[in-house]
Amino acid sequence: MGGLVLLLVLFAGLVTADRKLTIYERLREDADLSQFLALLERNLIANSTLQLRQMTLFAPTNQAFQRYNGEMDDNLVLYHIANLAITLTNLDYAISSELDGNPPLWVTRPRDVAHDDIYVNNAKVDVSRSYQSVNKNGKRQVLHVIDQVLQPLQPHGSTSNPVYNPNAYQFLEHSDVFNIGQHRLRSFRQKVNQLKKKEVLNADGRHTFFIPVDEGFKPTTRSDLIDEKVVDGHVIPHHVLFTQATEDSKEFETLAFSDNVKVTISFSTTVNGNEEITYVKSNTVAGDTKHSKGVVMADIVRANIPVKNGVVHLIQRPLMVVDTSVIDFLKAMKGIEKEDGPLSKFYEVIMDLGPNNPFLNELMNAKDVTLFGPSNDAWNERSVQHIVRNHQKLKEILNLHLVRERLPMDLILQNNQNQLPGKIYQAPTALPRKYLYFNVLQYGHNQTLTVEGGGVNATVTQPNIAATNGFVHIIDRVLGVPYTTVFEKLKTDPMLNITYSLGKRQMFNHPLNDMEHRYTYFVPRDHAWMKFQIRHPSAFKALFREDYGYFTKQLLERHVIRASRAYTVSDLKLLANETHPFVLPTTRDPLKLRVKESDKNYYVEWNGHWIHVFRPDVECTNGIIHVIDEPFILESDIRATGSADNLQIANTFFLLLASYLFVRVLEF
Repeated sequence: MGGLVLLLVLFAGLVTADRKLTIYERLREDADLSQFLALLERNLIANSTLQLRQMTLFAPTNQAFQRYNGEMDDNLVLYHIANLAITLTNLDYAISSELDGNPPLWVTRPRDVAHDDIYVNNAKVDVSRSYQSVNKNGKRQVLHVIDQVLQPLQPHGSTSNPVYNPNAYQFLEHSDVFNIGQHRLRSFRQKVNQLKKKEVLNADGRHTFFIPVDEGFKPTTRSDLIDEKVVDGHVIPHHVLFTQATEDSKEFETLAFSDNVKVTISFSTTVNGNEEITYVKSNTVAGDTKHSKGVVMADIVRANIPVKNGVVHLIQRPLMVVDTSVIDFLKAMKGIEKEDGPLSKFYEVIMDLGPNNPFLNELMNAKDVTLFGPSNDAWNERSVQHIVRNHQKLKEILNLHLVRERLPMDLILQNNQNQLPGKIYQAPTALPRKYLYFNVLQYGHNQTLTVEGGGVNATVTQPNIAATNGFVHIIDRVLGVPYTTVFEKLKTDPMLNITYSLGKRQMFNHPLNDMEHRYTYFVPRDHAWMKFQIRHPSAFKALFREDYGYFTKQLLERHVIRASRAYTVSDLKLLANETHPFVLPTTRDPLKLRVKESDKNYYVEWNGHWIHVFRPDVECTNGIIHVIDEPFILESDIRATGSADNLQIANTFFLLLASYLFVRVLEF
């Protein structure tokens, strides 16, 4: 009898081991989902569904609950349940939840993201942990693990007339009854009703809505600038865009994208300490007399509010409305609600010079300016932090970021295209005799604008922020504060590739990393070498020959001054004017130069020939580069390279002749 019992127990164990765990058992087994399980077990409706019906569970991890700062009641779990069993492949764009009013859960499959990521509202699905089974009643059930708690739009518990599952207009109309913190939306609601734009927010379908809070309507005159087109510019039709599920900087057409006015919206995320800050940007690509071209940025003060016809984001100020000056924009970015804005450190640096410093006064009074504003990360560089303490140097650096004219990105691109071959567009800065040099890098269909000032090459990460008196472009480095050696600058500057390649011969480049000396290097740019190649093809070819490396090194040595100090072009002009040449000791032989300035350009005279200095004073950590339009090459150098070519031809002919004669001798 005992043996029979033992066999039955073993058989029952085998059956249990072979049976697939139910969803409930799977939850109990996974310690990472314990907080969600506790929430589920406290809700009678959820427990009943789990035992009796089909269902899909979206289960946040314990870490997701630790990050969650919304209200936590027993009904929250119902917003994580759908009453059908839906696998990953069958997830539609919207799923009805079991919460009161059956508000939808919005599903996003970003097309441009690898690995088939899936999001439910703003929560990412861990596709590797999805699981399906049947409950004890034979009903199919599915579990999906997500990285955020799904937060529904809930009315206040104290309200006498609750509104469930509102669309965007109903949310705006009854915003006072919803739990959205201290934010008030009366000003925008008043404009929508006044302009009879109710249908824009009432529309069925899938849309994204941006609603500015009341605090963003200061000054009060801002409200007068909001017309029907501006309201349309706050709606992205046919896309439900949650912040985590949307690609950064991808532009979406708004309802204000028509024949005359064209407005797009994109998201931008930056990291400040441990916090991610998300902004929304309207870009008026084509404007009219009422709607200025350019970008308007607004902080998202409350993101990802799901509604019946999409998602709502509450923003700090209205989009499309250009009514602040450059300095007011900097102040606003310093004082936004969540944390410091993307140019807050730039504003702090300006204010550190005092409330009446000349740079600040110019920003406040100028009518037409373009400001290239370094991002917060740019000011964290160690070399930059040393400079900030030197107020005299800091004044010069700030002026290097200011151009006294309006330069939107499309004008910069147009000016660059209009340049003669080998030229790039340059603009004078507020620092006397200093220019910014612009270059456009093409990656497929995408264009990236770079700007160089004082030897520092920066990328424009956010162009075209519009202001009443000009534009702001956010850049990723502080101009005028070198961070590379002469060697590193040669290696990375796309305009100096050929000189860098020549310098690889016989290790010529390596000493240029030395921090014990200061170098002044007259570097022919690639265009200068191209012109030389056209005029002297055999000589140019010879410079790259293996057996000609020593001569190539000698030519480059003629361009380099190694001394205890580096020479700016202004220094050289004082030492070597048009009438009195100055002799500089190069690493090969003395370099006799004269310097002149003509039509805001510098020229150096070498060997009786005036050569244009294309980019003067490219500062490096161990010296200065002057980019020039012709190499320092003598006629005797060209003859020597030509002679070498002739010698090689003669040697080749002699070897061929000797081989021929040797074969003939063997034949006899």
